Amino acid sequence: MDFIKLAEDRYSVRKFDSRTIEADVIERLLHAAHMAPTACNYQPQRILVVESAEAIEKLKGCTRCHFDAPCAMLVCFSKDECWKRKYDGAESGWVDASIVATHIMMAAKSLGIGTTWVMHFDPLKMREAFNIPEGVVPVALLPMGYPAEDAEPLALHTTYRNMEEVVKYNSFK
Repeated sequence: MDFIKLAEDRYSVRKFDSRTIEADVIERLLHAAHMAPTACNYQPQRILVVESAEAIEKLKGCTRCHFDAPCAMLVCFSKDECWKRKYDGAESGWVDASIVATHIMMAAKSLGIGTTWVMHFDPLKMREAFNIPEGVVPVALLPMGYPAEDAEPLALHTTYRNMEEVVKYNSFK
């Protein structure tokens, strides 16, 4: 599948069947994450794989947006290890973690795994439930699994703004 087709076909899956994701598939997703570009290649990402029944129950205490997925990945970044812009001190970690999460989602689609990006979680509950160190910032939760037979994208999935609204050339004038 070429990338444009992959990007067009990927959607946020919110309904999964009960199959677990095989270990080799999870490893391939983590490999895609590991290859993701980060600022100066500092690789500040930290990924928590949530797959045991006990861990999934903990996850359900941190968000209502778990969609009963058999697996999830929490993509975080280490504040101490991300690149910082010298002009204003902006940290690359948020962007780095987002790129890593996107790599995971696109690789998942290519392997027949559905995902959805969830930011609606309680970071303090997440930190406590999963022993996340203080300097590690949770960014994106990716519930994932094999899509249910009747899974489908939301109606707005293929609604896009006109290109002229989102792209400008040479100036925002």
